[in-house]
Amino acid sequence: MKFRQSGEKKRYTRVLWLLVGAGLLAGSALARPTAIGGIPQSAGVDSRLLGGSEMLAVWTLPRLGVSVRNDPQDLRLLLGKKELRYAPGKGWTALGFTLSGTLPTPMIEGGSLHVPLRALGLLGVRVIADTPGLLGFAAPTSVPTATLLPSDGGPERPVIRPPMAAAPSAPALTAAQPAPASPPPAVTPPPVPSESLPNIQPVPALPAPTPPPLMPTLSVPKVANLDTVRISRTLYRTVEVQRVVMDLSAPASQVISREAGGLSVLLPGVTVQGSQQTLPGGDTLTLAQTGAGASIRLGTGGGRSEIFTLDDPFRVVIDTTTYTDSSVPPPIDPDDLPAGVSYRNRGLLHLLSFDPALFQPRVVSAPLGRSLSVLDLVKTAGGVAGVNGGYFDPRSSLPVDLVAINGLMTAASLEKRATVGFTAGGEALFGYPRPRYVLSGPSGSVTVNSVRATPSAALLTAFVGDGKTSVGGTGLTTLLLTPGSASVTRALTGQITPTARTLAFTFDPARFPALPVAAGAPLSVALNWQATDAPWASAVDALSAGPLLVQGGKVVIDPRREGFNTAAGVWRSTRQVALGALDGQPTIAYFEYGTPEAFAAALAGAGVRDAVRMDSGSSATAYLQGGYGGLGGYLNTVWSQPVPNAIVFVPRGIAGEK
Repeated sequence: MKFRQSGEKKRYTRVLWLLVGAGLLAGSALARPTAIGGIPQSAGVDSRLLGGSEMLAVWTLPRLGVSVRNDPQDLRLLLGKKELRYAPGKGWTALGFTLSGTLPTPMIEGGSLHVPLRALGLLGVRVIADTPGLLGFAAPTSVPTATLLPSDGGPERPVIRPPMAAAPSAPALTAAQPAPASPPPAVTPPPVPSESLPNIQPVPALPAPTPPPLMPTLSVPKVANLDTVRISRTLYRTVEVQRVVMDLSAPASQVISREAGGLSVLLPGVTVQGSQQTLPGGDTLTLAQTGAGASIRLGTGGGRSEIFTLDDPFRVVIDTTTYTDSSVPPPIDPDDLPAGVSYRNRGLLHLLSFDPALFQPRVVSAPLGRSLSVLDLVKTAGGVAGVNGGYFDPRSSLPVDLVAINGLMTAASLEKRATVGFTAGGEALFGYPRPRYVLSGPSGSVTVNSVRATPSAALLTAFVGDGKTSVGGTGLTTLLLTPGSASVTRALTGQITPTARTLAFTFDPARFPALPVAAGAPLSVALNWQATDAPWASAVDALSAGPLLVQGGKVVIDPRREGFNTAAGVWRSTRQVALGALDGQPTIAYFEYGTPEAFAAALAGAGVRDAVRMDSGSSATAYLQGGYGGLGGYLNTVWSQPVPNAIVFVPRGIAGEK
């Protein structure tokens, strides 16, 4: 998984586990460059003036000798026997000393959590330069590398103490030393019956302790030291995103080896203090010193890891994404959207808008009589996002209302429900068209009755060929036309299978004498939209569903006009999706739960100008490419059923090729 690198990534403003830093020293008033032990630090370590208080980022504090637990829910700063803790709702707490006055709340800036400079003074960090142009600290006696454990009684690491020194033998007496007084006479205890004595076994001698192994020494020139390791973990639904940040004293190269259960990184010429720890998500991080440099192994147990570096100061970062429960759709990543896509959230309402200069909305259908997932329909068209389309018969997977693709109507309109259409320029159209095919020839014009493959002697039927489905029948004539042509390509009787995108019109010549029955006869076909509420003649694609929720920024929902039964399941409170227009951009809208009326009110309140509801409930799906670790993201939190069509947003270059 790759992240955009702005500081340490703007996603840090959303994670539950953030970097927490420390504070405000008396006398400091301005944000300043810093120095440690007289050595100027990089600009990334400068103090910051936040909320009227001078602050330092948490990740800098180990350089001052302060051990930290950089968890915003459980912040710990420890130096010697003094400790400061912070937790939301509880504020600051001091251990080992009395906290006088109040400390400002930690704040996030530039992707890092900062704490007031005064906290360092309370802990005992020594300042050796405090001028308007420099904040200088004394060099610490040691730099901690391990993260402090939770303050709520989590498992503690064993404390290893050095072996006790043997007691010195008594010095030999000399003439200058007086002899010790004679010991008092021994007191003989009264005899004890042998049967009352316990059966005491001799204690075996304990084996001598095994000395610790010698640490390997660096056999190559030293280039840097691995100063600190910081861990963050965030859950987005059931997707875990874990970040391991290793702060180095100087830039160093990396040799990466990917393994079945994780990855290993060698930092040539880097020194490190060896350790092993189990991370909050269950992964294992091992640091070891080798002759070639610092060896880091991250055991992830199946997660997907990406490694990259950040500068100023130099850091090696390992990001691991783990999909912990595939029964729940992964969410979108609002901080890593495709260019030209914007996301907005207002309570239960989620909106994805698309720049029409970069994306063309298209209606995409599955093969006739089949249903596919929205993801598969998006992939079929080479798109980046999609929302499920109109209503359909779940038994046959056939649409029950208008579907028009590339200027061809593949499913007939009910001629009463709201429709959304799209022009070649990406403009969304909203209204109530009643499109019909019209055939025109020397003998006049005839309107097609229905769009379907099944013929009827009483009707003039149309069908857009797919190369698989048969049309026509005994005693009936079928005319084949190429879209845009002005004459009949072929005229046949009986059953035939039209090629893909060929228009087939089947009829009884006795009932429709105005139509020709021979190939080459003049005949043209047009789609008459029969509506003036939008420029439908410019529509390339269209899809009917309904109801119309919002028009001109106002709620206009009218179930009677569109023939909806509000007592039926289609009108129940459920997951809702719509296609709308917001700030001139086609927009996918997802409503977590509610009635069509509640959905319409939420859309109008968010500034949506026009919107038509798509099939909702168990069909409601809104998908966006990308997501955490490239998993893709969904606005819906429940998997939905496959559908026969969807509205897909296709990049302009690809849309022109389809």
